[in-house]
Amino acid sequence: MNCEIRHKRIFEIVQNKLTCSAHNLDHVMRVYNLCLMISKYEENVDLEILIPAALLHDIARVEESEDKTGKIDHAVLGSEIAGNILKNLKYDEGTIEKIKHCIVTHRFRTGNEPGIIEAKILFDSDKLDAIGTIGIARTFMLSGQCGQRLESNNSIRDYLNDNTTENGRIRDSSKHNPIIEYEVKFKKIPDKLYTKKAKEICEDRIKFMEQYFNRLKLELQGNAE
Repeated sequence: MNCEIRHKRIFEIVQNKLTCSAHNLDHVMRVYNLCLMISKYEENVDLEILIPAALLHDIARVEESEDKTGKIDHAVLGSEIAGNILKNLKYDEGTIEKIKHCIVTHRFRTGNEPGIIEAKILFDSDKLDAIGTIGIARTFMLSGQCGQRLESNNSIRDYLNDNTTENGRIRDSSKHNPIIEYEVKFKKIPDKLYTKKAKEICEDRIKFMEQYFNRLKLELQGNAE
């Protein structure tokens, strides 16, 4: 089975699997395109690792979204699901393990660090799609999907103590909100990226996001005209 047929089959599997609004096929394809773009600025990138990893990185997102316990990590579960898909497509074991590594390390809140260039590119690409105008839109899509409020009665510290696990996983998504997501995740993204090109793209996107959320906070307080 050649690479093109394998990629097409993976695409079909992902298309049928992903149904949640902010982590659907549109997100996957934006990450895929970012991966290909960033790969042009890095050396020794193996596209036969990067492309399947990009297409499969959120394969377990539906399971996590439907899990009310907060125990399912889509990066960890997704790497196992992806491994089975890749075995059925006759990928060799070495390639499978590298693709699984990319998937298990792409998550911001997961404690696993990307150890190969393909994993670093996937991590960066996924984070870039979480910031800027796209990031804001996706955050509010998820917020509405989970029935979140714009405001919170608790401080960020109290929220983190009450509604996150030791590794930063959210226990109850309905108690989360876009402002908390910005404070605990988005603001940290510039310091987490690996590749030079991603850092360049991030600079403008995060600046716009900062302006937006600062304005939102003011309007929620009734202080902006």
